[in-house]
Amino acid sequence: MAGLPADIEGYREYVAARLEPLRRTAYLLCGDWHTADDLVSTALVRLLRHWRRVSAMDSPDAYVRRILLRVWLDERRRPWRREAAWAEVPDRPVRATTEGSVDRLTILALLAELPPRRRAVLVLRYFCDLSVEDTARELGCTPGTVKSQSARGIEALRGRLVAAPTSREARTDG
Repeated sequence: MAGLPADIEGYREYVAARLEPLRRTAYLLCGDWHTADDLVSTALVRLLRHWRRVSAMDSPDAYVRRILLRVWLDERRRPWRREAAWAEVPDRPVRATTEGSVDRLTILALLAELPPRRRAVLVLRYFCDLSVEDTARELGCTPGTVKSQSARGIEALRGRLVAAPTSREARTDG
């Protein structure tokens, strides 16, 4: 097969010996066995891509744990990719019950109206849950810029949110 490392048998032996400890580590990170299995699967695919180099390392376990941690962090930064688990499947879509709730589509539309940098700051800070410092590093700016852009972005969203009808109101008006 093209693209497989020369020592595929060594990879299989390594995975067979380390699979359960990797699953336990992933479970401790995420708290869910199904998600842990997904994390381990993704980490093992990445390991396979680099197996030739990793197999020659003094401590491949540390490298694999680092891969697993990065896969988990990557997954945590992308909450929109996660599945929502329910004890019982509802008969109808779940609707928010509070008056102050806003439809997701309204928020997305309001975000789209913001300037790109301000939108990026809000998305990284509040949707990807990055710190001020991490956001600044991602955007190549200072933490002060992130703080000011966050404040201005939130202020703009609040102002537009008051003026914008929710999609539910728009449906009843039309």
